[in-house]
Amino acid sequence: MLSRWSRAVYNLTKLGLQQKMEAPKDLYSFYRHHSKVSAAATVTTDDSPGKAQSGRSEVNLNALFWSKPCSLALALDSPLRIEEPKYVGIRHVMLKLLLFYSKQSKSIRGANVVYRRIISQVDKPAIYDVFQLEKTFKTTFSLLVLHMWLCLRRLKEEGKEGTEFGQYLYEIYNHDLELRVSKAGVNLLLSKWMKDLEKIFYGNIVAYDAAMVPEAQKDELSKVMWRNVFSDDGSQMPSDAAASAVQAMSRYTRRESTCLSLTGKEAIFSGNFVFCSLESYLPKPENPAR
Repeated sequence: MLSRWSRAVYNLTKLGLQQKMEAPKDLYSFYRHHSKVSAAATVTTDDSPGKAQSGRSEVNLNALFWSKPCSLALALDSPLRIEEPKYVGIRHVMLKLLLFYSKQSKSIRGANVVYRRIISQVDKPAIYDVFQLEKTFKTTFSLLVLHMWLCLRRLKEEGKEGTEFGQYLYEIYNHDLELRVSKAGVNLLLSKWMKDLEKIFYGNIVAYDAAMVPEAQKDELSKVMWRNVFSDDGSQMPSDAAASAVQAMSRYTRRESTCLSLTGKEAIFSGNFVFCSLESYLPKPENPAR
């Protein structure tokens, strides 16, 4: 049986929504109304990014994300690795009886780790500083969807097993998103907002897939990135220097997608990988004059 997210993508494709799926107008109003509300997270960071931190030089966006893609798998001795718990004796027997070591249980634990990798990348200040984004509910949600798509795209390469794993990952994401919406101040009609956000999620991932096919136009991914992440009102993508951030994010997305494809199955299913470190692209803060 196809998982929920893969069925939805299939249905959206049949309806011809690959090219564009616009958010409901009232949802744009929601974004604008909450433009100053930082996205809440189940795992959060201490810093709160603005558009650009004072005392920091601007990032040279045109020089970023041209390097050769490589595997994102963590080294075996990396302190960031999360290993399966190993129990012996009676504890092992009891956990086995409770299906702790079943394929489903292992997949759920792995999906939780993968989602922690996603929100670690999305909730850190660096991604907002590098791409010159203000941290609002809209931008955080858009970045969550983008990184979910990157992981789901990689999981589809593993066939049925990856599709099943992707369903667990989607359910974890959906629960976290509900908490974020609630903490952003939406307590009434929560189910309505969740349905609207779900439509945008599926529309975005279909648009990303369509922009990545070989026959897509060269600038299609940039157009999709502008519409999904940068634009608040569906306006046309700018052609001046403001487009540098959009183009940089498009290169980042293509590179991370290729890097994930180069990352082995074991690392993907265990969550023992990390997205590229964006902190390394930030200039060091200038020392204040004495």
